[in-house]
Amino acid sequence: MGLPFDTPPMVMHDKSMTTQALPPRGKGKPVAVVKQGSAAVPIYRGICRGMPRFTVAFYLNQQRRRLTFGSLDAAKEEARKAALNIQRGVSSDNDLRPQDREALRAVQHMLKPLGLPLVSVVEEYLQCRRKLGEVPLLMAVEDFVTRSRSYEAGITVPRVVDELLQLKKQDGVNEHYLKLLDGNLRQFAKSFPGEITKVTGAMIDGWLRRGAHSMVTRNNWLKRVKELFSFAKRRGYLPKGEATVAEALKRGKQADTDVGIFTPEQMEKLMRAATEDLIPVLAIGGFAGLRGAEIARLNWSAVDLGRKIIELRAGQAKTASRRIVPITDNLAGWLAKIERNGPVVPDDGVFLKARRLAKSLGIPWPHNALRHSYISYRIAVVQSAAQVALEAGNSPAIIFKHYRELVTKESADLWFGIMP
Repeated sequence: MGLPFDTPPMVMHDKSMTTQALPPRGKGKPVAVVKQGSAAVPIYRGICRGMPRFTVAFYLNQQRRRLTFGSLDAAKEEARKAALNIQRGVSSDNDLRPQDREALRAVQHMLKPLGLPLVSVVEEYLQCRRKLGEVPLLMAVEDFVTRSRSYEAGITVPRVVDELLQLKKQDGVNEHYLKLLDGNLRQFAKSFPGEITKVTGAMIDGWLRRGAHSMVTRNNWLKRVKELFSFAKRRGYLPKGEATVAEALKRGKQADTDVGIFTPEQMEKLMRAATEDLIPVLAIGGFAGLRGAEIARLNWSAVDLGRKIIELRAGQAKTASRRIVPITDNLAGWLAKIERNGPVVPDDGVFLKARRLAKSLGIPWPHNALRHSYISYRIAVVQSAAQVALEAGNSPAIIFKHYRELVTKESADLWFGIMP
């Protein structure tokens, strides 16, 4: 005797799992329907050899399945499992068109090695496309891979600072400049301890603007930060072939400032009151125009009173080029009266001591007053911006713009007439 089963296609419902017994069935109607979410699996009742049989009918992987059980409870349990599998997607593609079904399977096969859900992949792709606009995702990825291979990632700012300072020390950079570089870059590394590739131009600009510092100071800081980033690029810590974020920053415009100088009377008062350790700083600064940093690096062996010249080697001059500075008669007279061995300045404390002496005498000390005084009085004597620029290690344009006609020839004669 055959089974009088009539099993119509699977019924789908948008409800959570339920087990529903139907009223006395008509022909072909299930005795129960087991639901799981939107999946529903019917159970049909039949008679086989005088005994009731319950058949669970459903589709799985495009194949019709029929499982028969002796009890309704056993049939319901199997129907529950089948509905759960359907809901999880084991056969959720039964309602897809053949070409869609094949495409879905192909995508799932491609994603299997990555262990990524299809939904997550699609969401990430859409986010990338929204950010890239018209730029193809593959092109953006290829560009990123090319850039990332051109430099070593993960290098921190403190590490680059350490390497740069160590290299400068090995190259014999003068101590004064090395001290300035160390101080500035250590502050920068403290502010940005992370990876150098993650430091932006806006971050650097904000760091430069901290506090109420002059434009000159900010420009000096920027110069040293640019040196740091250029070094990092040469070392392969930043992408090659493109400008660093520091290079894109421009120097601030420095306003013209009045040149502050000493009068001959003030200078003579200072020289008369100076102790022997202060005379070299005051005399060489005021009567030869050397910068404070250049005096600090100077050795007495470079001061030739016989030939009346001071020789600044390339490593001692700010411009990194050799310079010969003439020794005037009054400078020779002041230097002749002191002992000349070893460094001209034994320690940096001498400069502070000189300022304190001026303060005790009631004499203001403008910025770079000694050097500015020398240049101003010297050009009044020789009447040549080119000559003074050569002696002072500056440009004729700067000399002409800032120092010409600041003092009279008579004042200049008094200045260079200050003798011991």
